[in-house]
Amino acid sequence: MTTATDVTVPLLDLKAQYATIREEIEPVVQEVLESQMFIGGPKVAALESRSAEYLRMPHAVGCSNGSDAIILALDALGIGAGDEVIVPTFTFFSTAGSVSRVGATPIFVDIDPASYQMDPNAVAATLQSRPKGAVKAIIPVHLFGQACDLDAIMEIARAHDLRVIEDAAQAIGTEDVHGRRVGSVGDIGTYSFFPSKNLGGFGDGGLCATTDGGLAERMLRYRNHGMKPKYFHHDVGLNSRLDALQAAVLLVKIEHLDAWSAARQANARYYDEAFAAAGATTSAESLDEGGLPLRTPQPAPAGARHIYNQYVIRVPASHRDHLRQALKDAAIGSEIYYPKCLHQQDCYSELGYEAGAFPHAERAAGEVIAIPIYPELSEMQKAHVVETVLASVRQSR
Repeated sequence: MTTATDVTVPLLDLKAQYATIREEIEPVVQEVLESQMFIGGPKVAALESRSAEYLRMPHAVGCSNGSDAIILALDALGIGAGDEVIVPTFTFFSTAGSVSRVGATPIFVDIDPASYQMDPNAVAATLQSRPKGAVKAIIPVHLFGQACDLDAIMEIARAHDLRVIEDAAQAIGTEDVHGRRVGSVGDIGTYSFFPSKNLGGFGDGGLCATTDGGLAERMLRYRNHGMKPKYFHHDVGLNSRLDALQAAVLLVKIEHLDAWSAARQANARYYDEAFAAAGATTSAESLDEGGLPLRTPQPAPAGARHIYNQYVIRVPASHRDHLRQALKDAAIGSEIYYPKCLHQQDCYSELGYEAGAFPHAERAAGEVIAIPIYPELSEMQKAHVVETVLASVRQSR
């Protein structure tokens, strides 16, 4: 008989996923090996075509990783030295790091405390404080698999003649309240195929997608040293080609993506209901409001689709380390996305932001913790996670 003490729950179990698709994956990998065509070629072209179809956009351009995808998008839009780009301070580093890599300056803004997404009001206020014409673009991040308020972001962008790059690294297949796939609303959408993503490869990989054929052509050229035809360079691009092996693997996986997303949504509902039954409320309510000191993710609004790249809960900052240790002791994986905001990182100290500049983001950084949400979770594993979390947070009251 299996007991709770026998159950282990990694944060992500890619071996469990691979076991379900091994018979599909191995022949296509062997096909690439036999062809010895590892860079570009028909597999990459096929993935670009299938990705464009899935994202409901006419153009998709594969590249080496999600960070390069942002760099390619910035290059294609002509954004570089002397320009400013608005980004959220609560996100993975590459959103801002890619801006810095092209010579532009990231301008940080706060988040909505309930959804963790870029706050459009903060964007509007920041634009009022910047010199006219300095800001050239906005990069909203669809964090944790939920869509930003794209209507508000696009309205601001149009009013100020700004370009919009949607960072959808964690959100392939996510839809906003109008049912639009994220990445398809701004000028360019960027995606990551890092192995831990909902659609992950067997190594690094990325993608840019757009409705603009001219931008797509530029990104195709830029990813290959700005070259077209061979040895004729129109631009100083970069080496950011997608491997054929990754494309072959992703072509198999993309056909399972919607089923995997549905399983993540079902797991999220399990957690939502179990934690709510114990007295938890959603992140729309601050922990200061009292009750059980546990907040679950804000549900997606009507018409939207949340794919739960992560399932992020909140507990008091004073208790988070205790909870993480309790999860570790129970053989349950967890992660903090993200423990330090970007404006507080050493490499951005020269920008002059002070502690307290972005209170919602800074508070989230101290309170959030992600628990396992991957599709292959068993009922016993989910129950073990719930029981461990609740036992720990009850001790903090």
